[in-house]
Amino acid sequence: MLKFKGCQHFRQRLVCATLSGRAIRIDDIRAADPESPGLRDFEASFLRLLEKLTNGCVVEINETGTSLRYRPGVVVCGAGLSHDCGTSRSIGYFLEPLLVLGLYGKKLLSITLRGVTNDETDPGVDTFRTVTLPLLRKTLGLDDGLELRVVSRGAAPSGGGEVVLRLPLVKQLGPIKMEDEGMVKRIRGVAYSMKVSPQVTNRMVDGARGVLNALLADVYVFTDATSGAASGKSPGYGITLVAETTSGCLLSAESCYAARRSEESAVEMVEQHQQQVPEDIGTMAAHLLLEEVRRGGVVDGGHQGLLLLLCALGPEEANSVRLGPLTPHAVRTLRHLRDFFGVTFSLRTERSSGTIFATCVGANVRNVSRRVT
Repeated sequence: MLKFKGCQHFRQRLVCATLSGRAIRIDDIRAADPESPGLRDFEASFLRLLEKLTNGCVVEINETGTSLRYRPGVVVCGAGLSHDCGTSRSIGYFLEPLLVLGLYGKKLLSITLRGVTNDETDPGVDTFRTVTLPLLRKTLGLDDGLELRVVSRGAAPSGGGEVVLRLPLVKQLGPIKMEDEGMVKRIRGVAYSMKVSPQVTNRMVDGARGVLNALLADVYVFTDATSGAASGKSPGYGITLVAETTSGCLLSAESCYAARRSEESAVEMVEQHQQQVPEDIGTMAAHLLLEEVRRGGVVDGGHQGLLLLLCALGPEEANSVRLGPLTPHAVRTLRHLRDFFGVTFSLRTERSSGTIFATCVGANVRNVSRRVT
């Protein structure tokens, strides 16, 4: 049994434990927090989601919620599933682990998730739709069966959004070789708004184009101003930008209106609202995208962990990817891959660009539920 401490990277530990079949124990989960020690409601919700997807998993939590034991079961998945993600974290918090677990199920996964579709903490559903799913299609060689449909949007704090995720099954992953980052040739994006004036989306587009058009002519941002039942229960707005390179790589950045949640202080929110004019949100997203382009690599910082995990799950061949400077999440991912799968990466830095070549031999994790034909 593997033992960990703290609440960091809670989802990734459970996903790696499920795929590797190894039991884990996590101690000292916010034990030093005098007001609310132990698991948060969104972490308990993720555990409930795991129980829906798997068969035979065992979860044991102590009275204070500061210690957890998890014995994984068999990934089953299935159609017609639904899960209420709550409003503490957005749907993106649950989508990230689902994208990997769903590939190794016994049945095709089709699940409806309800909650907050876009917030300032987790990746929004537009990032998943425009960047994460194309990345999976490219690395896995999938043509169809991979779909994320946004039924309705929902902003914090009340949510009300709904998305439908469909994933195909794989017997095993293929080798991944992504070393050519290319040059940026076009920028696309989506500016969305819920329960506010449709003019807000145009103002965000103007803010983003004011920065990007000075560097690139091919910039087009779609607008999506929803109202009525499709706009959820709370007002909100934001923008997602995607840079596409000549080699087909996608880099994303996003920024959105930060709504007040119950536990936040009013003083903090006043300071944030001073910086939340729609034009400033568009400008901020453009600067974040330019920062991702400056860092280099075939994926942005938010997708480094996912790409490294796919490399480690791949066949016993050389998997090689080119990344920008590693984020703290990517560094922790490398440690987890070593602990759960015994996979270690060879890292080589290219001095001229500052990018890192990460190479590993995969653990050859197979979908044991699929028949060998």
